[in-house]
Amino acid sequence: MSDTIFALSSGAPPAGIAVIRLSGPQAGPALEALARRMPPPRRATLMLLRDPRDGAPLDRALALWLPGPATASGEDMAELHCHGGRAVIAGVETALAALPGLRRAEPGEFTRRAFENGRMDLNAVEGLSDLLAAETQQQRRAALMMAEGHFSRRIDGWRHRLLDLSAMAEAALDFSDEDDVPDAEIEHRIGAGIGALAEDVAAVLSAPSAERLRDGIRVVLAGPPNAGKSTLLNALVGREAAIVSPIAGTTRDRIEVPAAIGGVAFLFTDTAGLRDETSDSIEEIGMDRARAAVAGADVLLWLGQPEDAPREDAMLIAAQCDHVDHAGHPGLAVSARTGEGMERLVTALLDRAASLLPGEGDYALHARQREGAANLHRHLGTAAQTGDLLILAEELRQARHAIDALTGRAGTEDMLDRLFSGFCIGK
Repeated sequence: MSDTIFALSSGAPPAGIAVIRLSGPQAGPALEALARRMPPPRRATLMLLRDPRDGAPLDRALALWLPGPATASGEDMAELHCHGGRAVIAGVETALAALPGLRRAEPGEFTRRAFENGRMDLNAVEGLSDLLAAETQQQRRAALMMAEGHFSRRIDGWRHRLLDLSAMAEAALDFSDEDDVPDAEIEHRIGAGIGALAEDVAAVLSAPSAERLRDGIRVVLAGPPNAGKSTLLNALVGREAAIVSPIAGTTRDRIEVPAAIGGVAFLFTDTAGLRDETSDSIEEIGMDRARAAVAGADVLLWLGQPEDAPREDAMLIAAQCDHVDHAGHPGLAVSARTGEGMERLVTALLDRAASLLPGEGDYALHARQREGAANLHRHLGTAAQTGDLLILAEELRQARHAIDALTGRAGTEDMLDRLFSGFCIGK
């Protein structure tokens, strides 16, 4: 029998209301011990809470009794909606801790119990984790789609289709000598079904990266020394994040600054000025790091001569247009000092970001999810290419295992520990 856990599940005190959540087999007895009676199931009831040790009043609160398994954690649960002062919360938690079989919850323990009891799969858990950490509206929308099970329902559809294909493959293997199972027809249906499923999985693999959505679109500003990179960075993020100086080589290392623009998370990177030769070993290291940043950028703002741009997809910027003649320069004319062209630059960045991030109503995939979907796609590809029914059936079995890994039915304990430890205590 599992322990009964409790924790403050609302914001840090002081607050208007504090929600203390309990989950486990002793949730009901604990609620009755504090309130002296049980409220009706699933109905908020105003009750006087008392310390079971001496009967001292703790708070007048709304209490909810939520019998399992139809609860968030899949267990018996109770919630106490108390006044949000520190003394009230401390008093209630101390009284709960003194009851037998109760203990304070570890980070993520409520959600882990929901996962272990089949109330959530691993994808919904990851979506909830992203939702708790969301800082932009776009992050919130994508995380909510994942947390509410949109991706999980798609995977469940894949599982049903795989089971049908596996059943047909087993029928073709076991009864191929029977007149009522036409080999050519069933093999054609299996092949068509595998092809259609593989196309669906490939479409999901093209979904945007959740890491990019969470960490921000990586925008790197690069160009020769004194091209105006640091000044432009400061103008984009709205603060003096980088040192600006007329001295060439002022920026010697990468400077990374997160910023949200138009509801989109960006990570702007200022880099050391790039030139052909330098006798300064420190500057050379800075230029090496600048080249690495350029290679890994989602969007490159190039402030040098167009013909020197290190990438074909670079956005060409004619910077310092308030005092530098850029006649014939094909790039976007910008002055960070006067604001000229800045609105057009921001619009261009948001347009680039729109092509790299999930749209309205879409979700984004974590590296684990992309790896699992890619593994599933590989097994489907092998099954589609083989002419041996035995190999085909085995690849379909492996594809089902890949789906189990995607949903968390198969996985390592270490990975689960890392995931749930990132949650707050009350989740």
